Amino acid sequence: MVFVWGLCAVLLVLAVSHSVRSGAARRSARAGYLDLCLPLFATPRTAEAETGFARISGLFQGQMVDVQVVPDSLSLRKLPCLWLLVTVAEPLAVTGTYDAMLRATGAETFSRFGKLPIQIVTPQGFPENCSIRADVPGPMPAVAAIGRALARLDKARLKELVLAPKGLRLVWLLEEADRGRYLLFRDAEMGGEPLLPAVLEPLMDTLCNLWAEVAEQASPRRRLAR
Repeated sequence: MVFVWGLCAVLLVLAVSHSVRSGAARRSARAGYLDLCLPLFATPRTAEAETGFARISGLFQGQMVDVQVVPDSLSLRKLPCLWLLVTVAEPLAVTGTYDAMLRATGAETFSRFGKLPIQIVTPQGFPENCSIRADVPGPMPAVAAIGRALARLDKARLKELVLAPKGLRLVWLLEEADRGRYLLFRDAEMGGEPLLPAVLEPLMDTLCNLWAEVAEQASPRRRLAR
């Protein structure tokens, strides 16, 4: 009996030790998740979200860009996933917020899509599984430019594009939890390997170019000239 209790105590210590080491490794991985992407920015500023994931803001192609990572473990989803939110935080001369959501489920915790009151007809050429909502009536501005940007992106990973007076945002699927570990152990840990610049840079480039097109088309001076 003493031997059994001793063995249990040893196993408990090992389990606690493993949990502590795993927790430390997870915190380190999340805090350094965007480290490889820092050289993409001029004068980057870093922060840490409540989830422990890093956040970067700084100049890219002369525009202020914010990058954050959002884990989504909502039980309604088939598998938990990791979202990348890329925002060009530069004002645009548009009258409201327009949200193009792919594969909308109503469980997008990172988005205000479900709270926008007006459903807009999806323009021709947009992805078939794209829904658009807004907080003002009327068509989405710069539809042709937005359609071209959507066509260049991987539809399986693109989740959302938001056009608003404060700027543009793109939401991208980075990773889904390992199906086997999640189904057996409810292990939803993601983000163990740092994000590569080769993933982030094309997204920022596409969004910055789109911002420039929208800004040109929405310019009051351009409208008056017409």
